[in-house]
Amino acid sequence: MKSTKSFKNNLKMGEKLNYMKTNWQLYVIFLLPAVVLTIIFKYLPMGGVLIAFKDYSAILGVMKSPWVGLKYFERFLSSPDFMRYLLNTLKLSVYGLLWGFPVPIILALLLNRIRQAGIKKKVQLLIYAPNFISVIVLCGMVRIFLSPVGPVNELFGTEYNFMTMPSAFRTIYIASGIWQGAGWASILYTAALSNASQELTEAAIIDGANIFQQIKNVDLPAIKNIIVIQFILQAGNIMSIGFEKAYALQTDLNIPASEILATYVYKMGLLNGDYGFSTAVGLFNSVINIILLILVNKIVAKMNDGQGL
Repeated sequence: MKSTKSFKNNLKMGEKLNYMKTNWQLYVIFLLPAVVLTIIFKYLPMGGVLIAFKDYSAILGVMKSPWVGLKYFERFLSSPDFMRYLLNTLKLSVYGLLWGFPVPIILALLLNRIRQAGIKKKVQLLIYAPNFISVIVLCGMVRIFLSPVGPVNELFGTEYNFMTMPSAFRTIYIASGIWQGAGWASILYTAALSNASQELTEAAIIDGANIFQQIKNVDLPAIKNIIVIQFILQAGNIMSIGFEKAYALQTDLNIPASEILATYVYKMGLLNGDYGFSTAVGLFNSVINIILLILVNKIVAKMNDGQGL
């Protein structure tokens, strides 16, 4: 049985290769612009990481600036604030992943249960709309809502300034991110659920399965592979928190919780002009990201019968 399947797969692969050889001009025409743009905007800028190992001078340029080796990495790792910045970044990312990752899945499962097309479209429009609000506008809205004279304090009859509380920053950051992005992120799962077998759902209903049993045995298996891939991709970006939102929500009083690696790189590089040091910190951040992506992929592959990303 296995040999028959492998023979069919090899036959299909051979047909695809023959088709590609015959129509290679089409592949060149369609792929060449994407490849060229990727090289220009993704790979060529990687040469800038040399700044992390040099005492960069704008006058001398990258190539003529003197080498300093791992000086900036040692300076950052020995800094008393290193662990605080690293932990702040990890806490925002990990908590955001744990709280935010299941929400789009739950939304998609709920939307899949709405049978009336008109109501379903209105609900989708309502939950997709926040995604089109810019990050800066969103942060402005958050600051207004949570100000001492904002709607939240008026509702509870208090005068707290939540934006000055380090203990409240992570909750504000994560909750606002879920509100803005969960609806849009659910599109992928909703599309996958639309292709789920209706026959299995009908059979489950006939067998007396309730809604939760239908979701467990029919809906979730239909989107299992997408969930795994999305989890790997999001877990691999744990260190890549958006700089704009963290910086826009940052105040002088909540810095102990809001100062992350991305904001630190911005301040050291663009505000203080310490380009070599800021590049080293950014490179350290990227290396940690790659390591986490590989580790998460291996862990999920073992949990998912050897099927990684």
